[in-house]
Amino acid sequence: MTDRHTTATVRGPADDGEVAAFWSSLGLPGAIDLHVHFMPERVLHKVWAFFDDADLPDGMRWPIAYRDDEAARIARLRDLGVRRFGALAYAHRPGMAVWLNDWLADFAARVPEALHCATFHAEPEADAYVADALEAGAQLCKVHLQVGGFDPRDPVLRPVWTRLADTGTPVIVHAGSGPQAGRHTGPDIFAEVLDAHPELVAVIAHMGLPEYDAFLDLALRHANVHLDTTMAFTEFTSRIAPYPPGLLPRLGEHADRVVLGSDFPNIPYPYAHQIDALARLGLGADWLRQVCWHNPARLVGR
Repeated sequence: MTDRHTTATVRGPADDGEVAAFWSSLGLPGAIDLHVHFMPERVLHKVWAFFDDADLPDGMRWPIAYRDDEAARIARLRDLGVRRFGALAYAHRPGMAVWLNDWLADFAARVPEALHCATFHAEPEADAYVADALEAGAQLCKVHLQVGGFDPRDPVLRPVWTRLADTGTPVIVHAGSGPQAGRHTGPDIFAEVLDAHPELVAVIAHMGLPEYDAFLDLALRHANVHLDTTMAFTEFTSRIAPYPPGLLPRLGEHADRVVLGSDFPNIPYPYAHQIDALARLGLGADWLRQVCWHNPARLVGR
């Protein structure tokens, strides 16, 4: 349960310069952000170009807030007090996951704060290269069902889901239908994966946007399923798919199922806004401590 009696004392950071002090005010050494993107520069620039041209409602734009070089982005996370982060990349087509996984392994080896991450696509080789990545020390996986365009129930992925479940390796899954629906997004589809692999440690990205209610139900039906806060509750996302206020009491009661995510650097607002949006939920300091540190630390063994 959250400590609702302390909610009035929780003030979020007004800007990025206050974020590190915010962690200290909660008695935390910093934050663990599981949903951060680092990838080869040419891939990242293509991602940024996609957001530059994104077709959003009401003429909304998606300006990248941290369009900096890699060294500057790493330094910014350190200044924000992010002590560990998931350096995520995802394969948008078959045949590229091995190359991305090699790059991610090298990135984690040279950046102490970066979790060693991996990705996969629905292809016959997936189980072998996921096994190689785990053997090399991968701590966290990421797949994007809308961008990747694959069905998570594809038979070639059964051994992959089994391997991740057996090793307790968390996988961040963009399974929700926002901001654009895909052929294989939505709670009913990924529910079949969880029913077949009940021990899988899955983190549903973006709180399951826009199917927030159904994904919260899904998380509460499966002991190892979590939701990440990526872009949720912010003014930007609230214009597209606001989080239902009626779900907040349940979210407060199940703090152990929520982990911090931000989507840095690919966000159209300052990092501080995501943290302030969480504080403004009024779920209390203990809820914030669990979400921003204790839960992600538990998932990645830190």
